[in-house]
Amino acid sequence: MPIRPLLILFRTVWLSAILAFGLAGAGSAHTMDPAVVEIEVSEATVEITLRAPLEPILGGLDLSTITDTRQSPLAGRYMALRAQSPAELEAALRAAWPGIADKITVLAGTTRLDLQITGVMVPDENDMSVARKSELRITAALPDDGTPVQFGWDITYGDFAVRQVDGGERGYTALLMGGAVSAPLPREGIAVEGVLPVVVRFVISGFEHIIPKGLDHILFVLGLFFFSLRFGPLLWQVTAFTLAHTVTLALATLKIVTIPAAIVEPLIAASIVYVAVENIFGGKVGWTRVAVVFGFGLLHGLGFASVLSDVGLPEGRFLTSLIAFNVGVEFGQLAVIAVAFLVLALPFGRMSWYRTAIAIPASCMIAAVGAWWTFERVFL
Repeated sequence: MPIRPLLILFRTVWLSAILAFGLAGAGSAHTMDPAVVEIEVSEATVEITLRAPLEPILGGLDLSTITDTRQSPLAGRYMALRAQSPAELEAALRAAWPGIADKITVLAGTTRLDLQITGVMVPDENDMSVARKSELRITAALPDDGTPVQFGWDITYGDFAVRQVDGGERGYTALLMGGAVSAPLPREGIAVEGVLPVVVRFVISGFEHIIPKGLDHILFVLGLFFFSLRFGPLLWQVTAFTLAHTVTLALATLKIVTIPAAIVEPLIAASIVYVAVENIFGGKVGWTRVAVVFGFGLLHGLGFASVLSDVGLPEGRFLTSLIAFNVGVEFGQLAVIAVAFLVLALPFGRMSWYRTAIAIPASCMIAAVGAWWTFERVFL
C-alpha cells in the first residue's frame, strides 16, 4: 500500500481511537492536583482551611516525585485508604495527626505554632476512580508579639496553592512547590505583592510544569521536533501548538470551558502516540498535520489549566498571572527543543543515517511510552 493512503488510514483510525479512549477514561484518573490552602490571620489566632486528598498524606506517598498515585510503591496502601468511609478516614487522620502536624510548618515570626484540628469534612460520595478531595480545618493561637504568619509543609506532601482570606483583588496568592514557605501574612491588613514578584513566581510555575513535571508535554514537543529538522516545519507546528494551548489555558482557567482531567489526560497520552507514529511514516508539513497539532494543543492547554483551575489566580492580577504562567510554559517548551537541537540536531542532523538511526527509533520509543500511558489512564 502506498505511504499516503496508509497515512490517511492511520490518521482516521487513531483519531477515532483517541476519542474512544478519552471517553472510556472519563472516570479513571488518579492524578494529584496541588492542594489549596486558605489562611485567615487575626490578632490572636490563625485559621487554616486545607482542601486536598488526605489519603496520600496518611499513606505516606511522596508527592514530590509522582503526579499519579499509581506510580507510587505505596499505591496499595493508598487504595485501601480510599476504600474507607468518611468516619474511618477521619479517625485515621486524627490518630496520625501528631506525625502529620510535625510536617506542617506554621510560623509566627520564628515561633513554630501548635496546630489543632477544628474540623474534618470527607465527601460522602466515594468514586474510587478519582481522587477524593477532603477539607481539613486547623487553627493555632498566636503569640502576643504581632509577628506575621507563614505557612509551608514537607516536600513529600506535594505542591500547594496558598491564598490569604479576604485579601481582595491584590491579596497574596501563590502556587508553591512542596517544601516552600509562603510570604509573611500580616495580622492586620493583607500581604500585598508588586507586579514583578507575581510575574516571576508564575513564570517559574509555568516552566516547572514542563521541566521537570511535564514529561507527557515534553514527549509531545519532542514528537514535533523529530518530524523534521527543517526550521519551517518545526515553526509551523510549534506555532499551532502554542496558539492552541494558549486559547484553552485561558478559557479553562476562566471556567468558560470545563472538561474533567480524567478525559483530558488519556487524550494527551494518545496525542503523543499520534505525532510519534506519524513521524515514522514521514512526509511534509501540510495543513492536516498543522491542524492536528493545533487540536492536540487545545488538549494540552486543558492539561496546563488543571494546575490553575482549583488554585485560582489573584483577581487583580488575573491576566498578568495567566500570561506569566503561559510564558513559563513556553520557556519550558523552548528549552526542550533547544536541548534536542544541541544534543542531536547539531552533531548528527546532517548525517545520512540521522533519520533511520535516531529520529525513527526515538519516535518509536515515544510512541511506546504514550501508548502505555493511554492504556494506563483508561484501564488501570
